[in-house]
Amino acid sequence: MKIEPFKIAVPEATLEDLMRRLDRTRWPDEIPGSGWDYGSNLAYVKELVDYWRTSFDWRAQEEALNRMPQFMANVGGSDIHFVHEKGKGPNPMPLVVTHGWPGSFWEMQKILPMLTDPASHGGDAADAFDVVLPSLPGYGFSGRPQQPGMHVFNVADLWAELMTEGLGYPRFAAQGGDWGAAVTSRFGFSHPDKLVGIHITLIVGSPSLRDPESRPLSEAEYEFVSEQRRWRQDEGGYAHIQGTKPQTLAYGLNDSPAGLAAWIVEKFRSWSDCDGDVEKRFTKDELLTNITIYWVTQTINSSTRFYYEFSHNPWRFGPGERVNVPCAIALFPEEINSPPREWVERTHNVQRWTEMPRGGHFSAAEEPQLLAEDIRAFFRHLR
Repeated sequence: MKIEPFKIAVPEATLEDLMRRLDRTRWPDEIPGSGWDYGSNLAYVKELVDYWRTSFDWRAQEEALNRMPQFMANVGGSDIHFVHEKGKGPNPMPLVVTHGWPGSFWEMQKILPMLTDPASHGGDAADAFDVVLPSLPGYGFSGRPQQPGMHVFNVADLWAELMTEGLGYPRFAAQGGDWGAAVTSRFGFSHPDKLVGIHITLIVGSPSLRDPESRPLSEAEYEFVSEQRRWRQDEGGYAHIQGTKPQTLAYGLNDSPAGLAAWIVEKFRSWSDCDGDVEKRFTKDELLTNITIYWVTQTINSSTRFYYEFSHNPWRFGPGERVNVPCAIALFPEEINSPPREWVERTHNVQRWTEMPRGGHFSAAEEPQLLAEDIRAFFRHLR
């Protein structure tokens, strides 16, 4: 497998075009006083776009991102962009960390040094990891799939090939949130011989409830199922359109940077532990760095197709099927999915269960210290 160094270098013409489009934004109307009830608040999106136009410095963010050692490899016919940073310790454990939507590898900037160099961040050098941080196919600087069918199952296979054949790690650990949690769980299911264990912050994959040998649902599980139905009704519209007609959505989001910003920032506000004020958790520079990655790579369409592929290739555990490698679950209170332990144990070999005091869906960016400490603690006994 050919692996080459990679640096982000967005053409100046792309940034100039972005400024022109922001200058020409045609704003929608809004019901006075509606806040965020109907979606992204007009006043806040105008404020964010104005900052993007007048104050945001992509070149400074690009330089910061390029401090992470980045590479490009062709894995199973897909061009995969990834960060690979070696650990500082006596025997670093290889760890592949996978992001989700609407995030990117940017989310891991804060947690990366805590995992590779724990001794410099209040930890023990013996807990160091060699961290591999790939961008999902169709996300960021990875290639955009040109054929249908790129979903969670495929990505788990690609990561196995990258880690073993490309980077020479016969066994390793895996961690992820959002789609990264789905990939990581699938990894543990389909490649258990390669994994020492997995650590996830979200549960994806439905247990088989028709298995005659499975126990009845507990009261907490019934409440969880009902809560998930309510969440899909109130908050799941984005997933339905992205899972059914992502191409139609893409014409607007790929053409309008203001539209793209509104689509993404609403999720950062809704899914983070921010009490309704997204900038309690993320600065404008942080929000816009992630949004700009989607814009300059034109990957909003290919990223949302991941929902289409999953909805047409859902992961449902069959009777008796489960992830048998050791699993750690870290639940942050404002996560979009908070199942009881007995629900997760139907499908995962849960060895560690941590209910965090704060944080939300974007845990690596919101609470990197809490997440890093939990990852280190879980894998400490599996080295």
